[in-house]
Amino acid sequence: MSGLLPVYYSPTHQEHAPDAHADAPARVEELLRAAVDFGASVRDPGDFGIEPIAAVHAPGLLALLQTAYRRFAQLKEGPRPAAPDTFAVRQSAGRVSHNIWGQLGHYCTDNLTPILPRTWDAAYASAQVALSAAQALFDAPLVYALTRPPGHHAYYDLYGGYCYLNNAAIAAHWLAQRGRRPAILDIDYHHGNGTQAIFYERADIFVCSLHADPADEYPYYSGYPDEMGAGAGEGATLNIPLPQTTDEAAYLRALDWALAAVDAVAPDTLIVSLGFDTLAGDPHGGMGLTPAAFRPIGRSLAALGRPILLVQEGGYQLGALGPALLALLAGLSEATGGRELVATHPPEPDAAG
Repeated sequence: MSGLLPVYYSPTHQEHAPDAHADAPARVEELLRAAVDFGASVRDPGDFGIEPIAAVHAPGLLALLQTAYRRFAQLKEGPRPAAPDTFAVRQSAGRVSHNIWGQLGHYCTDNLTPILPRTWDAAYASAQVALSAAQALFDAPLVYALTRPPGHHAYYDLYGGYCYLNNAAIAAHWLAQRGRRPAILDIDYHHGNGTQAIFYERADIFVCSLHADPADEYPYYSGYPDEMGAGAGEGATLNIPLPQTTDEAAYLRALDWALAAVDAVAPDTLIVSLGFDTLAGDPHGGMGLTPAAFRPIGRSLAALGRPILLVQEGGYQLGALGPALLALLAGLSEATGGRELVATHPPEPDAAG
């Protein structure tokens, strides 16, 4: 049993299935199949309650996510997915309306992130997946939180970018409260604007992100090199924006730079916000990476020599996600000589929990 890769997963994610949307349940099911093929031990998450989520997110945001669909369905416009039509920007952002339309525009960054009847259930379960994986990291060198909806675009008091709760941030804060010194490395194609904002004034959690240059790509307004943290957190943020045409060799050089910066702050845990939307041809991202490129990425991550928590973010090219994950896990395994990462034989029937 000790050799199995723990993968935490909840089927509740399937209850959040917006029509014709990039964040479709099928992408996580493909990743789950690949993890099983690798020899993973798939585990149900525990329930840590709302408290670890409320430690990272604003009460108003959490209340909205839990009630928005029901409240919206009572309007003449409903029932239908709840999404804003007006946004609180600049000086108007300080006012919070009692109206559901006004609250949607206050707490959401875009109209890409609808709230459906069971969106809250899926987001809550996703956060529990991340927390359960974080807890398992005390006993394993590598744990995979197969989270959906993703999380890294969710701020303390904003949701958007397909994200409702910031899974990586919730896990990082929970670990920090228990004496760990986590660092977050975001390798999704898009900048993790929410993660950066949550920890921007904190010195205890270093946040580093490799992503497409926001001058050209979502989220447009954050992820620039001069954003390095503020107050107590000054110097605890590092952004490495990359051209959309970045190939494997250039990406690995940038990753080495990022990992050297992470190593310099001496964390005892690495949380990787894992996106596969850097794959060439991804419909909502895409650099020059092939699935095979994730093998050396895995080797580089493992060479840091810290326990690793993988937290799933984006990746939308069905058919390429499974091979990319298998390559990543193979690279991680190679760098450690296979210790504690893979099963040497199929698990017993009762070993999946």
